Amino acid sequence: MPRNSSSSGTAPASLDPRVVRSRAAVLGAAREILFAEGWDAVTHASVAARSGVGRTTLYRHWPEAADLIRDVIAEQLAITRIAPTGDLREDLIAQLEAFRLQLHDPGMERALRVIIERAGYLPAFTEMKETLYQEGSRGFREILRQAKAAGEVDARLDVGRAIDQLAGPLVYRRFLAGRSFTTAYVRHVVDDFLTAHAPRDPGAGTASP
Repeated sequence: MPRNSSSSGTAPASLDPRVVRSRAAVLGAAREILFAEGWDAVTHASVAARSGVGRTTLYRHWPEAADLIRDVIAEQLAITRIAPTGDLREDLIAQLEAFRLQLHDPGMERALRVIIERAGYLPAFTEMKETLYQEGSRGFREILRQAKAAGEVDARLDVGRAIDQLAGPLVYRRFLAGRSFTTAYVRHVVDDFLTAHAPRDPGAGTASP
């Protein structure tokens, strides 16, 4: 259960099964507390009491309570990542729908809001936000890189900006507008994106800035 274990929240297969079980118990307890009671309720004492894993072990592998929360959220992101099927539109919809569900989960939404807020003035949270962004966007990157290689989207597509264009509307609508939305909204976002970035004749002109 080292602190620098995979950010996906999954334990390497080579670990002792007892370590795997302990890690699962700790993160399961932290997840329950986080989603039911909020960020500040996640402490080494509360997680130890619920998980049955000693506080000494918790402090050794997760020196700060924020480390526990980081791994809980990273694990949630890994669980909801969608394996690409090769159908670009359906893969993007599935990936974005998983993100939509996370944004509408009260516990997950509260945790993400805290990270975003504190990242503005606490370096540890800035690092956590970047780690979770990389973890959360990994599925999109895989899908879009495969699509570029297969010629399914404009070869000039910038994958980083593409992820912004896909996930950005959902973040804005949920976090800033405070609105709920359905899978239909996700489909519209994906369809608009695919229309804007359809493969083009190389001689047809330059891409818009």
